Amino acid sequence: MGGTFSMKRVARAALVAGLLAGSMMSATAPAAQAASSVAVIVNNAPITSGDIAKRVAFMRLQKQGGGAAEAKKQLIDEALKREEIARLRVSVSMSDVDAAVGRFAAGNKLSVEQLSQILDRSGVTLDHFKQYVAISMSWPRAVNLRYGSRGNGRLSNEELVRRMQENGGQKPVTTEYFLQQVIFVVPASKRNAIIGKRQAEANASRANFPGCEQAKAFAATMRDVSIRSLGRMMIQEIPDDWKTLVEKAGDGNTTGTRVTEKGVEYLAICKKRQVNDDLAAEVVFRAEDLGKKQQEGEDSNSKKYMDELRSKAQILDK
Repeated sequence: MGGTFSMKRVARAALVAGLLAGSMMSATAPAAQAASSVAVIVNNAPITSGDIAKRVAFMRLQKQGGGAAEAKKQLIDEALKREEIARLRVSVSMSDVDAAVGRFAAGNKLSVEQLSQILDRSGVTLDHFKQYVAISMSWPRAVNLRYGSRGNGRLSNEELVRRMQENGGQKPVTTEYFLQQVIFVVPASKRNAIIGKRQAEANASRANFPGCEQAKAFAATMRDVSIRSLGRMMIQEIPDDWKTLVEKAGDGNTTGTRVTEKGVEYLAICKKRQVNDDLAAEVVFRAEDLGKKQQEGEDSNSKKYMDELRSKAQILDK
């Protein structure tokens, strides 16, 4: 259902502080980037001195050290990742990137336009930030495709009891949803021609959504719209790229729309409630374990993957 982008990867607190400081900078910060030349070529993909200057500025916002040398290393790695992501066809869509940037801006009480202005004044630019976000969201897909997901095993009854005892004998409380997926289908052959029209239709339909019981009859009044019941899902089981939208939507409402590989989609919240049964406890504990294992495994696998890509790459310093 898409990719995720964690601002933890870009040292969120430092970046926010840097953005606030950047808002006080003069508008002349990017001037030094005006004259740009090719600095390094990675498998025929050029990285310019302007790119490096923008990354140095971005690192400065993140309170990172390393200067131009570290900036060049990061950009070389990203060029290798971008090529591999394209080869595997696992890139997130630009609408996913725009949505992630929009959430980051909103979370810091900024409009995207205000964020863009601050990034420009800091010498970074919104486009450079979006390219970074796109790689950050897409690369885990490549790693997961290469190495597979691990850690999804069920917990034994003994393990479940032990974890609850560690939790003071209390079962964790989580939110349970009953969801339906509404898909405005867009054939791949017509995607570029009609995606905008279909998104407008999907957005308009949300205001008239009659509820889950009448959803199929509602879909039948429109062209190429399908309804899929997702059943019972704990919040921990909902894919990250839908989770924020689901949490914002109230019981009986619909989420915002997303452009996906199927077309344009939104989710209907059929029912929402707090639960603390055995199944909920297992889901919560398993999600905690999986998060730890995924982080450890992703970092390790990502490093192995990058070492392999670098060993095969042609990197030419100019």
